[in-house]
Amino acid sequence: MANPVAWSSGGLRFFRRQFHEYSLRDRVAMSQMPLFITTLLTVFLVWAFFPGTMGNPLFASFVVSQLVLMGLCYVIPWERLPFTSFLIIPLLDFISIAVGREGGQDSLTGISLLAVFPVIWLCASGYYPKTALWLSFLAPLAIIWVPLLLKGAVTAQDLTRSLLLPVMMLGIGISVSVLTLSMMRQQRELEDKDAQLQANLRTSQRQESLLNTVLDTVHLGVLAVDADGHDVLMNRKQRANHLLASPKDNPDPNESQLLVFGPDRKTLIPVEDRPVRRAVLGETFTDYLVWLGDGRDQRAFVTTARAMKDSDGAFAGSVIAFSDVTDLVNALAAKDDFVSSVSHEFRTPLTSILGYVEILLADEPEESQEEMLEIIRRNSERLLTLVSDLLASRNGQLIVSPHTVDVAELVRTSVSSALPKATASGVVLAAETPDQLEAHVDGARISQVLDNLVSNAIKYSPDGGNVLVSLARDDGHLECRVTDTGMGMTPEDASEVFAKFFRTSNVRRTAIPGVGLGLPISKAIVEAHGGTISVDSTLGQGTTFTFRVPV
Repeated sequence: MANPVAWSSGGLRFFRRQFHEYSLRDRVAMSQMPLFITTLLTVFLVWAFFPGTMGNPLFASFVVSQLVLMGLCYVIPWERLPFTSFLIIPLLDFISIAVGREGGQDSLTGISLLAVFPVIWLCASGYYPKTALWLSFLAPLAIIWVPLLLKGAVTAQDLTRSLLLPVMMLGIGISVSVLTLSMMRQQRELEDKDAQLQANLRTSQRQESLLNTVLDTVHLGVLAVDADGHDVLMNRKQRANHLLASPKDNPDPNESQLLVFGPDRKTLIPVEDRPVRRAVLGETFTDYLVWLGDGRDQRAFVTTARAMKDSDGAFAGSVIAFSDVTDLVNALAAKDDFVSSVSHEFRTPLTSILGYVEILLADEPEESQEEMLEIIRRNSERLLTLVSDLLASRNGQLIVSPHTVDVAELVRTSVSSALPKATASGVVLAAETPDQLEAHVDGARISQVLDNLVSNAIKYSPDGGNVLVSLARDDGHLECRVTDTGMGMTPEDASEVFAKFFRTSNVRRTAIPGVGLGLPISKAIVEAHGGTISVDSTLGQGTTFTFRVPV
């Protein structure tokens, strides 16, 4: 039943459907059809050239049996019977062909060759392969030998002369069996691969569904693009973000038409600097702030992008995340406005206090009073400087007045001033500086940075320890390090340590005083000099602050 050729009453037709896609009844009929058509052609030849044979009872029985067998293929409900029941048809074909050979061999020779059809059917079915091979030899042999034996007076030479047909049928059967078994093995392999592919497809679909569900659940806009910048994936939140950034008169804008503004909320960001474009170019970035949309609906987003690589390490696209931080940005702006307003309010009474202190000092007060007035003036000046620095750093306009200064002397002075506090805290404070290191800096401001760093190093070493302040010249810069063996910080806290009002989680659990302004102000002073400041810290082991400014 491996023949994929379908026959119909209209003649030979090649169907596009695979043989196994037909019903069992149709497959049985199609397997019998080649022998039936050949039988009809044989009958036509006998009727045309040997009409006398048509009256032979045996030949007529052959023709009738083929008609009956063809009818049985359609009439019998093979689906309800044991699956291999249909193999009775080719077995009956052998008997029918044997009868036809005896009835028509006087007119047409070679009718016994019709046995090739049931042989092929049995061997191509793939069922009982060894039995099918035996039958492919024995059944054709019986078609020839049985009539000879029934006639009697048979010689060994007569029997031997008829062996060619069975041997030939056996060869055909072996060839068909080998091809069929090979095709069935390939089919099983293909079915196994197809089952594996189907399982992988179902797994992939489940994972895709899970991924889409997760992405639609998170409160982040997620966009994935390929190496050419085409959208691969966009979750529900990002579709809303895209709609927010779309001009009202353009429902499907391209990247250059989207309303993407800078931190000032008014200046459109150039296309090449927009998050998606930067990601398409292979850039990786974190917390890049943009504003989407305009008017009252405008929202602030921090964007983060990470590049994707293929198996060869080549750029395959990027994933960009959009996080709405509008409330946070507005809260920070409100906080800055509040600090600025309070700082302005502080300056007027502080200036007044300093003015009256100067008047009182000018009147030559008594020694005890003068000492108290000096304390008032010193602390008022310190508080006024702090307020001024806070305002300047908030506006990004901290002003420095550089001049030639011996920075080594500034370091030694700062360390000397902090020694009493270090001794009281059980901290060993030391300085390593060259005899002289002159630089063009604002001495007062650099001293302020030094005082902040040294004071912090001592303050955050509550159990004692060592604090070392080192100064050196390096490639046209002065480099100052303040290293302590105190409580240290986690990497997360270290990344936020220069933010205004920030205090580490470890410090918040202690009673160590502070408001979180010293380091932001120090950073502003160093950057105003064109320098940099960094921190390297390990929780429980200590911290090193390093600042570099051009000499």
